[in-house]
Amino acid sequence: MSLSDEAAKKSSGKSVATFGGGCFWCTEAVFLRLKGILKVTSGYTGGIVPNPTYEEVCKGTTGHAEVIQVEYDPKVISFEQLLDVFFHTHDPTTLNRQGADTGTQYRSAVFYHDETQKVAAQKAIDELNRSGDFDSPIVTKLEKLTVFYPAEDYHQDYFKQNPGNPYCQVVVGPKVSKFQKRFKALLKDDAAK
Repeated sequence: MSLSDEAAKKSSGKSVATFGGGCFWCTEAVFLRLKGILKVTSGYTGGIVPNPTYEEVCKGTTGHAEVIQVEYDPKVISFEQLLDVFFHTHDPTTLNRQGADTGTQYRSAVFYHDETQKVAAQKAIDELNRSGDFDSPIVTKLEKLTVFYPAEDYHQDYFKQNPGNPYCQVVVGPKVSKFQKRFKALLKDDAAK
């Protein structure tokens, strides 16, 4: 996403956030269920290889993380609420690992779009570290978003499109169920479907 695209979105009342919290199939399935979310795109960022493929990112040699880019209405849901969901729907205390998924491509990261997002994310991390919500310190990286590369089409809305996939049944489904219980007040009306 270019800076002019970013400015156009802001002028239309949309805001954009980019999060890396392990496998993008999981994070996408969670964020699609939130009120105020207009669009979620799975993709890659944070690395050195232009236009990476899923296979290249999975090897862990591109420097890219699997991420989601979220377009949202800040009048309905705030960036701080998105951060709360992000931090409580993956393990932000494990370095380069989410469950069985290991490597820098699965790192916990907020790819901030501006200084306001960076400050808010750092504040959230500091508060969580003080709160005792987690047994270990938060290791989430704050990285300036440079270029976001959308993932291949078959990764988009993966959980909905592939409910019979074993990974979706064993990992994504339980994560979504846990999220829906904790964040009931933030769910879209049809999110239980």
